[in-house]
Amino acid sequence: MPTNTSVVTGFILVGFSRLTSLQGLLFSFFLTVYLLTVAGNLLIVVLVSADAALRTPMYFFLRNLSTLEIGYTSVTVPLLLHHLLTGQRRIPRSGCALQMFFFLLFGATECCLLAAMAYDRYAAICQPLHYPLLLSQRTCLCLAGSAWACGALVDLDHTSFVFSLPFCGPKAIPHFLCEIQAVLQLVCGNTSLNELQIILAAALLILCPFGLNLGSYGRILATIFRIPSAAGRLKAFSTCSSHLVVVSLFYGTAIFIYIRPKASYDPASDPLVSLFYAVVTPILNPIIYSLRNADVKAALKRTIKKMGPVEM
Repeated sequence: MPTNTSVVTGFILVGFSRLTSLQGLLFSFFLTVYLLTVAGNLLIVVLVSADAALRTPMYFFLRNLSTLEIGYTSVTVPLLLHHLLTGQRRIPRSGCALQMFFFLLFGATECCLLAAMAYDRYAAICQPLHYPLLLSQRTCLCLAGSAWACGALVDLDHTSFVFSLPFCGPKAIPHFLCEIQAVLQLVCGNTSLNELQIILAAALLILCPFGLNLGSYGRILATIFRIPSAAGRLKAFSTCSSHLVVVSLFYGTAIFIYIRPKASYDPASDPLVSLFYAVVTPILNPIIYSLRNADVKAALKRTIKKMGPVEM
């Protein structure tokens, strides 16, 4: 088997090329989803930054999450739109490495940040008297900074390791992005060490935060059930359950993709599963976490009033 990698200067992202009759429809769908995702998350970033009433730990984390979602979807969808519109699916090797780096950075950081957000909600609901002490400004900065640092360290290691390996054979990546499991399919030789690294990193950055989320929301639900008002219980349960659904969707699909060996990769179904955490959750997060929130709606109204016409 040849192992000369000098000729591998780029790859072909297969994506949805087999759905030739649906290219226009897919382009319209992904463009609409992308614009709504960026607009919704950018609105959250602007509101939290501009409105003093939203300068609390919860909205600090939500602003970080919205920033992540804008980057997360911008790493993948614009290139996918270009491929759907032009039919040109080639991506340079350096571009593929860059996309993998940022995709893993935003994804791994979000895994850790969601755990910090769950802890914030736990402290606010279950430990309200100690909340200012538990979630001080310094603590929030440390939690957010640690999430970004963990994401950067892990994904830099994975990306540099994968692209130091020899590529041979076909250049077609069976995916719509340079996802690490899909790229590993094109590597020559033994990739068992990479697979072990991916599984261990996934266990650390996906399973552990997911467990913290489940534990936090479990305590929160136990506290909610002790609320004497039925209306209060219903409102709190509705909010927490919607949060938990989005969190489970994100972590569940990520677990399915990353915590398994390369041999189990399915080029037909895996890209579809990746759509959930790469495209679907970024548009759901601003709706579930913020735009249904009364504080955010009030901040939006105040901002609109400030932007209104000035009377001369």
